[in-house]
Amino acid sequence: MFEAAAVLETLAALRGREVWIAGGWGIDALVGRVTRTHNDLDLLHRAEEEPAVIAALETLGYTERTEGVVPGRPARFVMAEPGGRELDLHPLHFRPDGSALQRLDDHGGAFTYPAAAFAAGVIEGVPVPCLSVAQQVTFHQGYQPRERDLHDMARLREAFGIATHF
Repeated sequence: MFEAAAVLETLAALRGREVWIAGGWGIDALVGRVTRTHNDLDLLHRAEEEPAVIAALETLGYTERTEGVVPGRPARFVMAEPGGRELDLHPLHFRPDGSALQRLDDHGGAFTYPAAAFAAGVIEGVPVPCLSVAQQVTFHQGYQPRERDLHDMARLREAFGIATHF
C-alpha cells in the first residue's frame, strides 16, 4: 500500500525535478483528501530529467523492475522498493507551447498532453503538482471502468460538479 506520507517523501526526494502525480493519487490530490487505498504512485516526469529522477528515487531504495511491466519503455517504467511500494513512471517530452508527448512505442506512437493538463492539488495539506481534472476525466474514457475508476470519477463529480460518462 502507498500511504500519503510515502507520496510526500517521494516528492521531497524529487525536489528540483518537474514531476506530476497522476492516477488515483492524482484524483485524491485534486479532491484534497485521501479517498481510497492506493497500491502505487503514478508520476510523470520530464524525459530529460530521467537520470536525476532515477538517482533520487534510488536514494529511497527504489530499483527498476522490468519483469511483468507491460507496456514498458518508452511509454513507462516501474520502480519498486523492498517494502513493496511501486512507482509507475511516465517520461514526457515537452514542446515549446507547454504541451507534452508521451512516447508509446519506438514507431512514432505517442499520447499528447495539452499544456492545460498540468495542475496542482493538495495531499495532507501540502500543495503538489498533478494532472488536471479534465485530463483525469480524459484518461477514464474508452474502456470498461474498474471499481476504483468508478470511485475516482464519483469523487471528481462530487468535488467539481463535472459530468463523466460512467
